[in-house]
Amino acid sequence: MKIFKHIPNFITLLNLTSGMVAIYYAVKGEPDQLAIAGTFIFVAAVFDFLDGFAARLLNAKSNIGLQLDSLADVVSFTVAPGFILYQMLVLSHGKPVELIEGINFIPFVAILVPWFGALRLAKFNIDSEQQYSFKGLPTPALALLIASLPLIRQTLYADRGFFYMIITNSYFLIAVAVFGGLLLVSNFPMFSLKFNSFGFKENMIKYGFLLISLVLIIFLQVISVPFILLLYLFLSLVIYLTDIQG
Repeated sequence: MKIFKHIPNFITLLNLTSGMVAIYYAVKGEPDQLAIAGTFIFVAAVFDFLDGFAARLLNAKSNIGLQLDSLADVVSFTVAPGFILYQMLVLSHGKPVELIEGINFIPFVAILVPWFGALRLAKFNIDSEQQYSFKGLPTPALALLIASLPLIRQTLYADRGFFYMIITNSYFLIAVAVFGGLLLVSNFPMFSLKFNSFGFKENMIKYGFLLISLVLIIFLQVISVPFILLLYLFLSLVIYLTDIQG
């Protein structure tokens, strides 16, 4: 039935809706509201996975579906995280500059996330080589890192230990915007979790990444997200260097 062909696009619209809800809560700017916003970006990531899965399962891939997916990703994985990062910078400590003529310009560095994120998605759409590997950091990866920050802040608020002080520091958040944005538009090769086959030898690093990530999630929960991203970057570097040497 033709109606089944529209299921992936409907799931994509749920991704878009989740991003819109994330923006709604992020604009409020309160720590609890930012945590809700971050949660909805994780929800958007689930729908982003499911729409591609459904398209393959139902053999319903289409050009309009590809374009719709990118438009939804711009909202959920670039604009919404940009709002969250902006508000995190407003709430942050250790600001390098407090006010210039009564205005705090530091939080506006968060605009780098939607800027570079949109460029990243545009590059991806016209690059046919990014099927089983990526050039630059995928937008959902940076989005989930940013989404995790208000959730980690909420989790660690009672103790306010060393890690809490890092993720709520202005310099750290500025670095996320600058270096995260540059990684998005870089040509640095990074592995995809799509599988050509399921053999262990050719997918050893991917299986290792998934296993270690699962262990980190079990023990650290949302605090694991920054460490999983660092692991992803490290293993991508390992693959890149071993391919060069090979």
